[in-house]
Amino acid sequence: MSNYIPTVGIEVHCELKTNTKIFSNSINGYGQMANSLTNVVDLGYPGTLPTLNKEVLNLAIKAALVLNCKIRRQMHFDRKNYFYPDNPKNYQITQAETPIGYDGYVEIEVNGKKKKIEIEEMHIEEDTCKSTHRGTKTLLDFNRAGVPLIEIVTKPCMESGEEAKLYLEKLRELLFYSDVSDCKIEEGSMRADANVSIRKKESDPFGTKAEIKNIGSISNVKLSIDKEIERQANLYDNGETFLPQTRRFDSKLNDTVLMRVKETGNDYRYFPEPDIPYVYVTEEQIDEVRKTIPMLPEERRKKYIELGISEVNAKKLVGHRTLSDYLNELLEEKIDFKTAANLLLGDISAYLNKNETEITKTKLTKEKFMELTNNISDGTLTSKNLKEILDMVMESDKSIAEIVKEAGIQNITDNSAITDMIKKIINENPESVADYKAGKDRAIKYLMGQVMKESKGSINPSMAMDILKEELK
Repeated sequence: MSNYIPTVGIEVHCELKTNTKIFSNSINGYGQMANSLTNVVDLGYPGTLPTLNKEVLNLAIKAALVLNCKIRRQMHFDRKNYFYPDNPKNYQITQAETPIGYDGYVEIEVNGKKKKIEIEEMHIEEDTCKSTHRGTKTLLDFNRAGVPLIEIVTKPCMESGEEAKLYLEKLRELLFYSDVSDCKIEEGSMRADANVSIRKKESDPFGTKAEIKNIGSISNVKLSIDKEIERQANLYDNGETFLPQTRRFDSKLNDTVLMRVKETGNDYRYFPEPDIPYVYVTEEQIDEVRKTIPMLPEERRKKYIELGISEVNAKKLVGHRTLSDYLNELLEEKIDFKTAANLLLGDISAYLNKNETEITKTKLTKEKFMELTNNISDGTLTSKNLKEILDMVMESDKSIAEIVKEAGIQNITDNSAITDMIKKIINENPESVADYKAGKDRAIKYLMGQVMKESKGSINPSMAMDILKEELK
């Protein structure tokens, strides 16, 4: 395959996390009985009038802020006219001429280099209803009709499936953490379309474009773009051309499949929506929205690393929003954050997964977690102890001190007693001592195991390891 320069642009539809729909007071919900969350506005009855949900505007402003977009102060909605069964009014209300956000960017890191993925524009629109095809019949579910969306359109500035994947991961993280959307791709609350073309040289005009619609996961976005680049390159290498077209990704074939060829451009006959007045966004409104943005992922990662948490654990915490939020409430406290992160991501996560629950639904109060962290950190409790009392820690109202007393845990924290025990082990195992001196790493692990066995797990392993190394010297 000859070398080509790929050009990729991505359009993302993202559902907003509002209680009600964009132009009606129907509940904005998912997974309910078909057509149970609807009213005459959603069904497109003649004579019904839309009323703009103010919360939609606020969330769109919030999205514009976290995506570094400029915000339009005066805008109107437009009618996008087309005939399709999922669109009973025969038009969709959107923003064609005056999108709320424009000229934004998201920064990603590709092979250690930072790159800005430029956002052309971001507009608000209503979702259509959902079509389900059964044999020769098509069934319509209007629960989705009128669900508020933002559509985020990048400039054609990506060059690979990998860049598109990194952009979508970053976008999802930002919109999820700012509480704009729940970004559940599997439930369709975030959907991506990719536009792909290739050309020989930078100076050449853009090649013929293929659009890949409704890709169901971020990994499939990467896969479908890479496959499409390969398909176009093979055609050009064989001297063939193709017409602009719409394709879809087939996960069974792991390839893109032709849906339709675009013979002519779409003519949606846009005109301003006469039933919704112009919208004016004030500085005060933007400032009010700005105050509601929680700490974003980048800032969290940076803060955790400053507090001594490893880069790997900082990344894991940000990947687990409820644990990250829990830890954030302790940022002003004096605790060992490295131990705190290890606890949250280790034993506590294991407990939460096993019991299919969230940390906020357990009895682990902030005070109790701080007491636990301090006890583990200063060696009062060992990790073996924690495994024994974990269920009580998570399920009872008692303090850590009360739980420890009840469990009859008595740890050796006296350095001289630990030293005596270690000297005994060293004297009893001359071969292992010799192996250690000869540079065999396994020897110290064996000695350490003997120490823990001798103490029945009642001493802090890191404290014991320090003394063992000292005595071996």
